[in-house]
Amino acid sequence: MTTVDNGVNVQALLDARDALKGAPEAAQFVWRASSRWEKGVRSTATVQKFFGLGQEQTHKAESTFTADHPEVFAAEDHGITPIEYLLVGLASCLTAGVASVAQNRGIQLRSVESTVEGNHDIRGILGADSDVRNGYNDIKVTFNIDADASKEEIEALVAQSQKRSAVYDALTNPTSVTVEVV
Repeated sequence: MTTVDNGVNVQALLDARDALKGAPEAAQFVWRASSRWEKGVRSTATVQKFFGLGQEQTHKAESTFTADHPEVFAAEDHGITPIEYLLVGLASCLTAGVASVAQNRGIQLRSVESTVEGNHDIRGILGADSDVRNGYNDIKVTFNIDADASKEEIEALVAQSQKRSAVYDALTNPTSVTVEVV
């Protein structure tokens, strides 16, 4: 029998799942990002600390993300737009899920590529038409997966990844968002 290695420690994930069944309070995480305005419509966001397993946690390194708008919006284009970061999050979450599910099901992956496209009518954010929503009209995710599996098994990997994706869930179900000024 060939050993499958997609680089995912499934046993650790299964152990965590079992441990958290008996300690649901430890499963309550708070993810954080901070953003600082730079100039024009450019900002820099950082991510390092979060809360989980009942205490404050820190990533190994702080991650920094520059957001801007393209020159066609009369901006300097020093980074991707905030709404493109949403696509990055969805692609990353679903792709990680495919790797995790494949590892758990004993399917060796050779390559996984996902393309995420969001159709966006920008008249809403520009205030040109109050009947046009500010966000995406629709999002399409396309996977190209090469694995030791049938087409049906690959489709099942993607379906399970979608079912467990936190980002997919946040995009497709209402999420309460509170904005306050201090």
